[in-house]
Amino acid sequence: METTTLAEVTGNIATIGYGIATLGPGIGLGILIGKTVEGMARQPEASGQLRTTMFIGVAFVEVLALLGLITGYLFT
Repeated sequence: METTTLAEVTGNIATIGYGIATLGPGIGLGILIGKTVEGMARQPEASGQLRTTMFIGVAFVEVLALLGLITGYLFT
């Protein structure tokens, strides 16, 4: 009896985990930007301070996303 391999997975399975790890910052960005826009709609006079704080938060979240993506390439 002969066996046939239809598909073969090669490489490091951790790469998939690091790719999935970038989903968290994506969800975080959606929540962060959505809540900032909501805050600006409720208090337009505070929009400058909210926008500044949002951009600082976006920078930190993006660093986490890039770190998760690059880590997948470093450890393969």
